[in-house]
Amino acid sequence: MSREEIGPRVVGGKLMYNRAVRIDEPRSWLYVAGHEARDDDGSIAHKGDMAGQIRLALRRLGETVAEGGMTMADVVHIRVFTTDISACKAEYGVLMDELEALRCRPASLLAEVSALSDPDMLIEIEAVAAR
Repeated sequence: MSREEIGPRVVGGKLMYNRAVRIDEPRSWLYVAGHEARDDDGSIAHKGDMAGQIRLALRRLGETVAEGGMTMADVVHIRVFTTDISACKAEYGVLMDELEALRCRPASLLAEVSALSDPDMLIEIEAVAAR
């Protein structure tokens, strides 16, 4: 399999996002549903804390990706949905730092929605991985 990043946008030496990621001849695809910042008991954690929810949502996403036999470096696309785009953009460096630490360089989308499935959720992240 080959991977090519198309139109990467770099800010401060870090990848902000890729406009596209081309994958040739993948053997395996993993489509991952939206993940949120849930504690082990299933309740939303870090209420009112965008940075905390970003970190935990990515950790939960990474756990699911690993269960699917892949790593976050295999993630080629993420969609980030938030109920507060201003707060999310203010903490976007947290998302960039976390993705860089995971060697995850996906194409991405950031969108504000009027609500998520739980009123305490500030963010939800879904992904596609290829290997």
